[in-house]
Amino acid sequence: MSAVEPLPDLPRGAACAACAVTPAAEVLARHDRRARETRIVLSLPGMTSASCMSRVERKLAAVPGVRLARVNLTLKRASVTAAPDMVPETLIAALDEIGFEAHELDAGALAATETDRAGRDLLMRLGVAGFASMNVMLLSISVWAGAEDATRDLFHWISAAIALPAIAFSGQPFFRNAWGALRSGRLNMDVPIVLAILLAAGTSLYETSQSGEHAYFDAALTLTFFLLAGRFLDHRTRAVARSAAEELAALEVPRAIRVTPEGEETVPLAALSAGDLVLVRPGGRMPVDGVVVTGESELDRSLLTGETLPVYAGPGMVVSAGEVNLTGPLTLRATAVGAESSLHALTDLVAVAESGRSNYSSLADRAAKLYAPGVHILAALSFAGWYLATGDLRHAVNIAAAVLIITCPCALGLAVPAVTTAASGRLFRKGLLIKSATALERLAEVDTVVFDKTGTLTAGTPRLDEAGAHPEPELALAAALAAGSTHPLSRALASAAAEAGIAPAPVTDLREVPGFGMEARFDGQIVRLGRGDWVGAPPAQGAQASSWLRLGNGAPHPFRFSDALRPGATDAVAGFLAQGLTVKLVSGDGPGAVEALARRVGIDDWRAGATPVDKAEIVAQLSADGRKVLMVGDGLNDTAALSAAHVSISPASALDAARVASDIVLLGTDLTSLAPARETARKAIRRIRENFRIATLYNIVAVPLAVAGLATPLIAALAMSSSSITVSLNALRVGDAKSPRAPKASPVPDATLQEA
Repeated sequence: MSAVEPLPDLPRGAACAACAVTPAAEVLARHDRRARETRIVLSLPGMTSASCMSRVERKLAAVPGVRLARVNLTLKRASVTAAPDMVPETLIAALDEIGFEAHELDAGALAATETDRAGRDLLMRLGVAGFASMNVMLLSISVWAGAEDATRDLFHWISAAIALPAIAFSGQPFFRNAWGALRSGRLNMDVPIVLAILLAAGTSLYETSQSGEHAYFDAALTLTFFLLAGRFLDHRTRAVARSAAEELAALEVPRAIRVTPEGEETVPLAALSAGDLVLVRPGGRMPVDGVVVTGESELDRSLLTGETLPVYAGPGMVVSAGEVNLTGPLTLRATAVGAESSLHALTDLVAVAESGRSNYSSLADRAAKLYAPGVHILAALSFAGWYLATGDLRHAVNIAAAVLIITCPCALGLAVPAVTTAASGRLFRKGLLIKSATALERLAEVDTVVFDKTGTLTAGTPRLDEAGAHPEPELALAAALAAGSTHPLSRALASAAAEAGIAPAPVTDLREVPGFGMEARFDGQIVRLGRGDWVGAPPAQGAQASSWLRLGNGAPHPFRFSDALRPGATDAVAGFLAQGLTVKLVSGDGPGAVEALARRVGIDDWRAGATPVDKAEIVAQLSADGRKVLMVGDGLNDTAALSAAHVSISPASALDAARVASDIVLLGTDLTSLAPARETARKAIRRIRENFRIATLYNIVAVPLAVAGLATPLIAALAMSSSSITVSLNALRVGDAKSPRAPKASPVPDATLQEA
């Protein structure tokens, strides 16, 4: 709820009473309109392009009661403002009509992560430091050009008037971090930064008051500006990679339909308790763990378990929060609610995995541990040496300040971000979005790759096998029945018929039998499309997905389905194997489907029937054995494993929670770029180490000048600029990398790639 808007003061001397109350009436009208609106947030994992975004916005805007619909392509999320009686199921059904899968998110849970006050604060301080440094630099150029005596002093005083307030305001992030480090008895990179800024400003102010020749106001402001720029870019990188645990929490349905003796009532999820009866309509997500009391339907468990096909649900069956009800209404007796539910347990698992990954120490952090105490010791020795040699306190302080300024970590601060920016740009052009600041470093260290199956190595959607081999009358009849169902196999069948140009047959009395299939009448006979045991088909042979059609007393006709490989899946696996990496396949699907896919792409080490906890434990065990794991997955069941891995990748089509848990997002559908990305990361690490050596060489040359008292403001500016430019140019040498030529996987017929 937004803050209450105060009523405006009535204007004095209004010509009429109506004129006076009109502004107040407008405010009251706005309050009333807001009170009569509801906000619904939907996750759209299948949205991939700007044209998809336009289609979704147009469809949502056309739904009666929708007042505003906005779609965020990056987050794959739609925000809808609608009439208070609007329910998410209506919007989800509308999007389903145009082929988009949608899931409701808790708008309240997401609102806590959307406010970026820290980012706005850094950006404001960056702007102040940049504006001030430009003005002071203009004055400094005049001094360097030869301004003397009163003119030089005037320029220095004007510089002080600009620089000191700007530094006091803009440098606060460094001041706070340095003070926090010192209070805890440790040193970080901000401590020498703050000492350099304060000593530069303090000695410059003293020199100005004494009509001194040199002042470092420009250096202090420039350091503040560039370091703030790096801090802001780092903050933006971290802001993009929001917590996966928070995103998972938003998937918990914020309300449910409770069944009482008086009837049905919609209540917040927090109002439910174990033992309550809960109604879940078709298309709705299970809000609680429970047991089915009445009703028959099919459940989509793919997000939680990775199972590709819906499963039958009837009385007595145990269901879990997060599963999607597909075909018929179900009444559950709740057994676990809120923090006790299986979805919440998965959220906790992700949070634990994320905290473990946060212990990773980057190259820059490791360099800072050596750099900070070294700079302090060097500045202190310079001060002591000059004071003992000359007895001049003012001169010794100036030398110490010059040492801190010229060794301030400009080149060191650019060594990592300059390379990662260049490498990230190259990978982005190859279809990979780097989200984490340390993702490249961790990717270069990988020695084991764990792939998920459904939606990762495969497309995740069934397709009809040999559509042209089915007789046209049977395909037309099946398409007519499939058109009335949202079942994944029915959708695939209807799409295949449309692609073949076959029109649906004219049927009557079309109805869905929840949990079994579709039924209708054709030429006076009953026709059914659905489960084999329902239409009288022989027992299933093998694990291939199938739907059966039977007209009257005729023989059942099978339609079999398989899941297509993603483009480049075989090349990605072969590329990693050629680099000497261990490649594993871990899936929640059945053994038949997993084994078939493993043979297809050339993976020898595979495991089927893995739960989300199993996947996370497999990754954790590999990590405990000293392996550096790259996890590639896309579903809710992969989120904990993605968070636990050393580094992780998910496709853009993945669920929001999986994309947020990942360090790298694959923007397209082709997996070919995965193996070369590791080579690019390894090359980037080599460039980072070279930059550290350049920064070290710069200090070896520049520090003696500062210690000898030769580091004038002009020399300091030239030294810092030259080192920063050299480091940046070296970063641009991160070229495109090619994987070693990989042996081709053994050919396996497409028909063996079957779904369990």
